[in-house]
Amino acid sequence: MIRSILDNDMYKLTMQMAVLELFPEAQAEYRFINRGDQRFNSRFKEELEYIVREEIPKLRLLDEERHWLGKNCPFFKHTYLDHLQNYRFNPDEVEISLTDDNNLDILIRGPWHSTILWEIVLMATVSELYFETIENNWADEYLSKTDLLDKYGDMIKEVSDKLDNAGCVLSEFGTRRRRSFELHEKVVETLSRATSFAGTSNVYLAMKYGPRAIGTIGHEWIMGNSALVGLRNANKFAFENWVKVYDGRLGIALADTYGCDAFFNNFDGRLARLYDGIRHDSGDPYTFIDKTIQHYKALGIDPSQKMAVFSNSLEAEDAIRIQEYCKDKIKCSFGIGTSLTNNSDFFRENPPLNIVIKLHKINGIPVVKLSDSQEKVTGDRDAVRVANYIFGTKGLDEE
Repeated sequence: MIRSILDNDMYKLTMQMAVLELFPEAQAEYRFINRGDQRFNSRFKEELEYIVREEIPKLRLLDEERHWLGKNCPFFKHTYLDHLQNYRFNPDEVEISLTDDNNLDILIRGPWHSTILWEIVLMATVSELYFETIENNWADEYLSKTDLLDKYGDMIKEVSDKLDNAGCVLSEFGTRRRRSFELHEKVVETLSRATSFAGTSNVYLAMKYGPRAIGTIGHEWIMGNSALVGLRNANKFAFENWVKVYDGRLGIALADTYGCDAFFNNFDGRLARLYDGIRHDSGDPYTFIDKTIQHYKALGIDPSQKMAVFSNSLEAEDAIRIQEYCKDKIKCSFGIGTSLTNNSDFFRENPPLNIVIKLHKINGIPVVKLSDSQEKVTGDRDAVRVANYIFGTKGLDEE
């Protein structure tokens, strides 16, 4: 199910290098969260454990993959590529169990620089294995796998044509909840022919089909910095530390870890000039656009020269509407994930899993994500209460 050590999202590799450079001793704990109603069974658990213990640890960076990274990703240092070539997934870092109501429980613990690569690999495996062993009738109406892939490719082409016609810039972000590797590959193969396509977060498919591999910072970088440096100004610490490692490259800042207001309070003139733009991943996109433009103008920066990247559960129609709102105000692009690699309209009877794996602790200290959407809040309950109080979101005793 995982075809290469590069069958992962680029931002996991970029964050791994940053963790190795700045926080090599940090210990991490991640937890799996199932936000949906789907449940699992003992056969699923056994097969997942086999994949984690016997198959994923065999993955390694091949010479031709290292050569491609060195040529196409100049921000990676040779010392990091040496590390990645020697890296192996450690199955002892992963604990898998079923709860009494057959929900899946996954705990990942170990050095941050090692455990950081498990998230996307495990989520993609959980999703594909679920649709192979539990809800496995979703392809029955098609004559063959080729027939299914062709029809899915036609649907993706319709989406890309809409975005092309609207002038939207699209990136594919669908590794983590893909229905199968084959469908994901078909998506990237189809999109690679579209003028709107900027690239894919999946490094392996970028290497295979030629688009740019896209990825910078995830929430966990900011969450980890909150525990290792400080919570109140975690955004500032995280983005300053990113500059120490990448010296102005990979300059898209993520805005919503503790809510946009907390982000803008820390995103001062220096950072706003250093970073090429800001990514929106929760809350109302139009409010975000207005706040972003207002913030840049208050700092004396022309917002039309900056980029807003949108990645919050987008459909093509959402992107087109946002593109129109941004017109002549700020540049924009769109990261679309699950609706490309596991489209709920195409598979109406078997919707995708709504799953995440989130950083839970660093060096035993609970970390949280507050988000701009209540349903995306994650973390220990008491830690969330404290963070809400510190950022002025809620009173200490408010639920």
